[in-house]
Amino acid sequence: MRSLACESEAFRCGEKTYRLDEEGFLVNPDEWDEGFAEAMAPLAGIHGGLTPAHWEVIHYIRKTFQDSGKCPLVYEICRAHKLRLAGLKGLFAAGYLRGACKLSGLTYKEEQAHEGWLPNRKAAARKSLEEKVYRVDVRGFLVDPSEWDEEYAALKYLEMKMPGSLTGNHWEIIRYLRKKYEENGKIPTVYETCEANRLEIEDLERLFPDGYHRGAVKIAGLTAR
Repeated sequence: MRSLACESEAFRCGEKTYRLDEEGFLVNPDEWDEGFAEAMAPLAGIHGGLTPAHWEVIHYIRKTFQDSGKCPLVYEICRAHKLRLAGLKGLFAAGYLRGACKLSGLTYKEEQAHEGWLPNRKAAARKSLEEKVYRVDVRGFLVDPSEWDEEYAALKYLEMKMPGSLTGNHWEIIRYLRKKYEENGKIPTVYETCEANRLEIEDLERLFPDGYHRGAVKIAGLTAR
């Protein structure tokens, strides 16, 4: 029987210790092994052991990372395994990032405007966009979510070379993420966002092809904690 013990920056499994970052993700993806996934599963809400369906997703994520150097997008996982949103949620109830990716020893961090897009541009301050300064980390995520404004979202959308324009459908998701974060200090899972906005995973991909966290969450000025 494997014994578990969580410490501030370490996760113990028997005699082996894994280094974790402040968000509970494996610091070095190369330290990953199946024992890590098995030990972390209960902490991700998976009780009774990992099934073959869990392992298919986990190994796919690991292989994609080994082949491309990136954690695959949630859209890619669903397509590759013919999963609908409900199916993925049934396997990893904690979320794609906090469940599947975390058990795989990875995170979305592994890898990276037009004024007319602003719905409230008439009410916005007249300060030139070029004069604004936003503090971002090395991956392009806003350091302080309180610095976010609609101009930031528009500029980030442009910087990311997203297709087309920033539409009302994009703003619905962005506002939902901001509202939920302001209410409880947490970013909703991809399941919660899709369900609350009556989206299927394909709908979300059309709006944010870079991914849920690397696209929608980033534009909303948030980062997973």
